[in-house]
Amino acid sequence: MGQRHFAIIASLLFTVFLWGGNNVGIKHLVNAWPPIWVGSTRFMMSSLLMLALLRWTRQLRVPPSPQLNRRLWLRGGLSLAVYIVVFNWGLRFTSASHMGLYLGASPVWALLWEGRGDQRASQLLVRATAAGLALLGIFVLFWPALHSQSGSIPGELMGICASVLWVFYGRQCQILNRELSGVEVSAHTMWRAAVLLIPLAAWETGGRLTVPWDAKLALIQLYCVLGGGVVAFALWNNALRHWKTSEVYLFNNLIPVSTMLWAYFCLGEPMTPTFWAAMGFIAAGVILGQANWQKIVGNFWRPGE
Repeated sequence: MGQRHFAIIASLLFTVFLWGGNNVGIKHLVNAWPPIWVGSTRFMMSSLLMLALLRWTRQLRVPPSPQLNRRLWLRGGLSLAVYIVVFNWGLRFTSASHMGLYLGASPVWALLWEGRGDQRASQLLVRATAAGLALLGIFVLFWPALHSQSGSIPGELMGICASVLWVFYGRQCQILNRELSGVEVSAHTMWRAAVLLIPLAAWETGGRLTVPWDAKLALIQLYCVLGGGVVAFALWNNALRHWKTSEVYLFNNLIPVSTMLWAYFCLGEPMTPTFWAAMGFIAAGVILGQANWQKIVGNFWRPGE
């Protein structure tokens, strides 16, 4: 049990590293290519590679039942398609580090989602405080956009929406993981999302599903397909198979740091005081919401001692 726990932690840390580079890569791609086209082609190529890998390793199961197939379209494919539209267009308007930071707040939204129906006053207070800290961090990110000509309010709003949609997709994957493996869920939801995005991608490109290519853009897309697509999504969905959504999404808190470092070295984005202040508030909210305070307080204070 301990070895499995350690393996999941290691896989999630590697996923965080891969997604940091993926976010920066997509930021570069959406500045050169239509954002939805980038997402659609990436998902289609990633899913085909996953399905080929599953078939080669003889882990691809029989075709999904009609009921499961419907859930894969409506729960997995549709939610992933909506997420990537908002995420990629958000990257067109805001920085990669900001988008990564918004995703870092997603564990708080996952905690609020999982805590629905819990009426305990202590838990309600913890969740409300955690959400307040995360929102304060988001406000810190918003402040420059409100008072600067270079800021982008649409980009920041899309970042917030993307973080919520990312949690929603994770919840759907957790449900689908009851019947399929993590790799299968990734492969099946990705190709369905790609199909759903084809009409929008065609509209973006004026009816032509092709864009100008060069070696640099092709290599970046290849990394996003393999690293940010095949490997990262498979590891992420595998973790969701064993842990609760809020526990897995706790590692989202590290994505902003990974993205910021990638953006600093690859895109020259500055490490601004605003970023670190927002990171501090969001990280505090995530830690507060995820910590087992009943156990912590019990270890330091016991009645009668």
